[in-house]
Amino acid sequence: MGSEQGRQASVRDRAEALGLGEERGSYAVAGLWGALAQLARRFLAGVFVALLVCRVVLSSGFQKGVITTGAVMLSLFGLTLAWRGLSARFRLRRCYLYTRGLVVTSTFGRVRHVVAWTEMTELKWMSNLTLLLAFHRFEIERRGAGRVAFLALGIKPQLVDVLQTQAGAHGVR
Repeated sequence: MGSEQGRQASVRDRAEALGLGEERGSYAVAGLWGALAQLARRFLAGVFVALLVCRVVLSSGFQKGVITTGAVMLSLFGLTLAWRGLSARFRLRRCYLYTRGLVVTSTFGRVRHVVAWTEMTELKWMSNLTLLLAFHRFEIERRGAGRVAFLALGIKPQLVDVLQTQAGAHGVR
């Protein structure tokens, strides 16, 4: 059994053992390091765009600098796409929604938190939508257990609407 199948089976087994019901969807989430990586990537892209504009406008012999700056920007963009593809394929850092709860996995695809809708008391939601950072932070309060917090990166990720709808349907405020 491959590691991807093993992780997927582990999440499914854990959800079945706790009686969370059928899977409603799987969504990408992040932690603090994911938000910081987004911030760094966007800042570097802005710096390289400004540098590229300066090289084109201010310099007459700019070919070598423009090519180098463009190559760095393309590699930064390529690394971002590669990470998105790999993390989606290997199901790293995901939030699985089920009919009776949710499962959040870690960076390496291991089950980190399992929360049933019946043990949730409150779903707190905060958004930060700026030029350098765009994320939605969810914090789940539970009866008799610690908080569960995770980020959904992007301006309008699908997880926002789905999680709020599911929580509202189960009486979580």
